[in-house]
Amino acid sequence: MNNRKFIKIFVLTAVLLLSCSTVVYAGVGGGVEGKEKVDIIPLIKWTLVFLAGMGTVFGLCIAFAAKRFAVETDPRVEKVLDVLAHAHCGACGYAGCEQYAEAVVKNPDISPNLCIPAGAKGAEAVALITGKKAEIKEPQFARIMCQGGLSKSKKRFKYEGVLDCRAAILAGGGDKACRYGCLGYGTCSRVCPFGAITMKDDNLPFIDITKCTGCRKCETACPTKVIEVLPASKMVLVTCHSKDKGGETKKHCDIGCIGCGICAKVCPFDAPSVASSLSKIDIDKCRICGLCVSKCPTKAITDFIHARSKAFVLDSCIGCQICSKVCPVDAPSGELKKLHVIDKNKCIGCGICTAKCPTQSIDGTFNAQEVFAAAAEKKRKKTEAA
Repeated sequence: MNNRKFIKIFVLTAVLLLSCSTVVYAGVGGGVEGKEKVDIIPLIKWTLVFLAGMGTVFGLCIAFAAKRFAVETDPRVEKVLDVLAHAHCGACGYAGCEQYAEAVVKNPDISPNLCIPAGAKGAEAVALITGKKAEIKEPQFARIMCQGGLSKSKKRFKYEGVLDCRAAILAGGGDKACRYGCLGYGTCSRVCPFGAITMKDDNLPFIDITKCTGCRKCETACPTKVIEVLPASKMVLVTCHSKDKGGETKKHCDIGCIGCGICAKVCPFDAPSVASSLSKIDIDKCRICGLCVSKCPTKAITDFIHARSKAFVLDSCIGCQICSKVCPVDAPSGELKKLHVIDKNKCIGCGICTAKCPTQSIDGTFNAQEVFAAAAEKKRKKTEAA
């Protein structure tokens, strides 16, 4: 018998002896006493007593530590958290809703209306809890600054990878000929926590402003940065980001800005300007007249006001002819000191004549605040119905 087998037999024998309740007394003159039965109840009892004692000691230590090192939480933080949107979108400038709740409660300089998804109701609730004043803040919506869908733009190659804009951009900067345009793989629609973005048949995103909260998640996710979050009342925009020269842009897209500068020439408020072969409208100067929209040769400027009302003259008109002088499309006409009329076929609803009329005798033209108020009311009703 080799040594290995001997060791195995020895170990098995020892196990059998122990299982037969053999108690060994070790020491000087120690011997072995075999018992038919071993009473394990005292052993279990003392083990339980020991464990209970240790549990009590550790419990007391934890309780002491919790009391000694406890951080007091302002109960208002929890109340603020309850009224926030819990979108964790980062639009407030903080990592999450909890961080903003702590900041708005503890810091008197933090505004209560920074949670954009919570809207005006949320801002009022936070202001009430924190004792601050909720200022009226104009909502912001995401705008797609590209109109080059499948039918109006060209591709450089056929992309067959993961249908995600961030993945497509890794393949040589994307498959679109215009490297500034929307890739159209719907990343923005998937990251939107409010379901405000859907993809149209032409592979361009559509934003429902009644759902959009301006949280900027889509803006952050877009790899080509064609999404901008802008004030709701700014509804005339150059929806193109291409910085290529005019000829190159036209080669890639049928509806891109070619930097011709016509918009800058016709604008009565000097809002558009051309830089790096791209026109951009200064939203602080723009009065939403829409004149540049009708003059743009490539239709790269989008008017988000779908229906503009036409101007009409009231009976209080004094015939000063100022409206005729300021109208960019020569719609008003009439003799001096006599009631004027406006040609509805020419009128574009820009509202310039309304603003310039000294007697406020022209009505029916577009008002940005009215459009914004109507959109806000529609959104409120939809939220209440949900």
